Amino acid sequence: MPPDWETRYRDRSVADATAADVLLENLHLLPPSGTALDLACGLGANAMLLAGEGLETFAWDSAATAVAKLKAWATRERMPVHAEVRDVVADPPEAGRFDVITVCRFLERDLAPALVAALRPGGVLFYQTFTRSHVSERGPSHADFRLDDNELLHLFAPLRILVYREEDRVGDLARGFRDEAQLVAQKRPV
Repeated sequence: MPPDWETRYRDRSVADATAADVLLENLHLLPPSGTALDLACGLGANAMLLAGEGLETFAWDSAATAVAKLKAWATRERMPVHAEVRDVVADPPEAGRFDVITVCRFLERDLAPALVAALRPGGVLFYQTFTRSHVSERGPSHADFRLDDNELLHLFAPLRILVYREEDRVGDLARGFRDEAQLVAQKRPV
């Protein structure tokens, strides 16, 4: 992780973090109970939301500063969030462990098969990250950390697509959901 992430998290509060649009707009697709993972969680906004929805939630990030702040928040609020410093590339989630996985603004293409495997049958993946086609300067400057057109659909082809949104540069560029793609997909029940 670049050293600037630690600095960035050091200057921010858990209270300032906001959950991903893909999760906020599709809360109705969450199961009523189960185990969730907020992968590359940062300050844990998705984890806080998932725990608030009644899911036992794990939150992993390689930034120790962010994880420490999230742990303190979870303890203070008595929320079922288990935050840990974890290199998810070197140590991906175990197969069949989660009912829900969220990933926001993190892209490691080689991790996609492990994420599919980590979902239990019927489990749901909520994914949102930056695209190469963009209208603003938000997001990473290096193209390797941005999605190609419809790439999430290909990366998670084994899953059943429930929601997909990627507006690219079509229509009125001052409106809509720009610079990112969203996917909600389910592992088929057995």
